[in-house]
Parts: sequence; structure tokens; C-alpha cells
Amino acid sequence: MRTKTLVLLAVLGAASIVTSVAQTVYSVNAVGYVNVDLVPGFNLCANPLVAENNTIASLCASLPKRTVVYKYDAATASYIPNTKNAITGNWSDTNMTLLPGEGAFIKNPDTAAVKLTFVGEVKQGTLTNALPAGYSLVSSMVPQEDTLDNLAFPKEKRDIVYKWDAATAGYVAFTVNAITGNWTPSVPSVKVAEAFFVKKVAAKDWVRTFSVNQ
Repeated sequence: MRTKTLVLLAVLGAASIVTSVAQTVYSVNAVGYVNVDLVPGFNLCANPLVAENNTIASLCASLPKRTVVYKYDAATASYIPNTKNAITGNWSDTNMTLLPGEGAFIKNPDTAAVKLTFVGEVKQGTLTNALPAGYSLVSSMVPQEDTLDNLAFPKEKRDIVYKWDAATAGYVAFTVNAITGNWTPSVPSVKVAEAFFVKKVAAKDWVRTFSVNQ
């Protein structure tokens, strides 16, 4: 999955959020869009912006028929599919949402990459993402590319983060060492609009206070 943020209309401090900033204006809200290239097969994605309508049916309206979005239900340890009908193009679950801080697998049925564009506002203020004990599928609530340490991820000893590698259709694991508390083999980094699995030893809130003026 290749991700590139193209535009962010915001105050000057927002330049650190994105890969490239096409225009900067003074505004209370930071509004922009993020383009994500979905390779054929499975992609692990996040919606990093607050749209007017955060349903899959609205966010993924441009994706081809037979696309399937899978959200992970931590309570049941199972996936909930949402399929774009091969004939009508309607989604099987029109109420399913994808909010900042969540994640989902998107299965591209085509043989070539397709582009998905997220449009909306950057969340600001004190942001809390409640991470349960065990497995959950999550993402940064702020559209920044950085290490999880710099994004204030609440790591604890023996936590494990699993990043999806679309090229190999497998996971790459990063473990918090039970003795040193350091990441092994290295500190994981995430891109804008990239989701990942985390296995927490105990429930913990991922809290970050953020402003585009930072």
C-alpha cells in the first residue's frame, strides 16, 4: 500500500503532518485529502480524516465492484465483511463506518492498483483511542508519518505490533522487550492512512494532545 498526502489546508504548523503541502492558509480547521494506492489483494488501511460522512459506502464509493472491506471485531476476534455488490455496486452494510483511530482490510479485486481518496478535517485537541487487552486493529488519530514512540503510542513490556506487508501478504512483528522495554527488532513507524494490529498485555488508552499549530 502506497500512501501520499497531497493537500492540507491549515495553519503553518500543519506542514509537519504531511508529505507535501500544496497550500497553506490561516484557518481554525485543518482540511485536506489523502490519496492511498490500493494494490491488488489485501491492504491494511485507516481513514485519517473526519469526513462529512464516515461510512464505508461514502468513503469507498469510488472503489470497484466486488471490493470487500473487513473490520476486525476485538470482542469476538472475528472479521466483519462489507462487500460492494458485483452487479448493483451497492454495499452490503451501508451503516459500517471507518473513523480516525480505526483500521480495516480493503481487498482490491482488480489486477491493478486503484486509488482511494480520503477527504476531511484533521482531529485536534486531546484525542483518546481506547486499546483493549489482546488484539485490536488500530491507527493513529492524527495523519502523521512517524515512529509509534513519537506518536505517543502507549507501549508496555511484551506488547506486540503487527504491520501488514502487502508485497508478501504477511505480517512483520515488533515486540516490546519484556526486560528492557525497548522495541525489537526496531521502533515501528507508520505512514499516513496506515493501520496495524496490536496485541496489548492490558487495556490502555492511546492519548495524544494535538494541534496543527504544533
